[in-house]
Amino acid sequence: MRFTLQLGFARYPDYQSIARTAEEAGFSSIGMPDSFFFPKRTDSEYPYTDTETIRGYIEHMAFIEPLVAMSWMAAVTQRIRLYPSVLKVPTRQPLVLAKALSSLAVLCQERILLGAGLSPWREDFSYNGVAFEKRGRLMDECIQILRGAMSGEYFEYHSENYDFGPMKMNPVPSRPVPIIVGGHSKPALQRAARLGDGWVSANTDFATLKSLLAELAGLRAAAGTAGRADFEIHGFDVAAQQPDDFRRLAELGVTDACVAPWGFDPAATLQAQLDAIRRFGDAVIAPLTGR
Repeated sequence: MRFTLQLGFARYPDYQSIARTAEEAGFSSIGMPDSFFFPKRTDSEYPYTDTETIRGYIEHMAFIEPLVAMSWMAAVTQRIRLYPSVLKVPTRQPLVLAKALSSLAVLCQERILLGAGLSPWREDFSYNGVAFEKRGRLMDECIQILRGAMSGEYFEYHSENYDFGPMKMNPVPSRPVPIIVGGHSKPALQRAARLGDGWVSANTDFATLKSLLAELAGLRAAAGTAGRADFEIHGFDVAAQQPDDFRRLAELGVTDACVAPWGFDPAATLQAQLDAIRRFGDAVIAPLTGR
């Protein structure tokens, strides 16, 4: 099993120190949140926790554009992988996103993944001139365009949403950046099964994660992708703390356990966060991986 450090409650001036410490502690990946802006008014509902709680978090938390943050952390690390968890893909122009992802991947020895998701906030779409009602279809097409654009070959695409002739990007990584699809809804799980190189969960409990993974397994079987040995499952059981907890996750098929070692305390100091990362490395990662 590998381990992903989630930065949802970290402060961006501390990202480089956290990234270096996480790499030393044995973490394999770092995931970070994505938020364009906070709309003053919205009728949207957040699907994973109380809407007012998450609205308060987004309003007061400072968010750096994930690819900028990833490049900043990549500059001071050598092995750890980096990905947004998750990026609101359809709100971005896919060729521009493909160029940014491929450039960053080439510069950091291909340590980049794309955590790909939608957004529950209608304003993320409407304020960017994107139809909220078409978000699922746009997501599918964006994934296809990202893969084609990062192939290193001439690629063209024609639909009612995106229409461009043959083009080739250079440089590109040796393989397209892996795309791990986020989301707990059935359409999101189906998308991960059909189009993804993996799936990433939001923070959840063990029972919910077990149910979601069983559903995902059935959808992968139906899609004919169940045999992919390289399919990554990034699972986040918020109660997991001890090695046995993570052994249970591995038995479910989780390949990458997502963790927040200092909990969900936005007031935790940098030193407390670094100490928590080191303790987790010694108490959990080392016994399970033999690092």
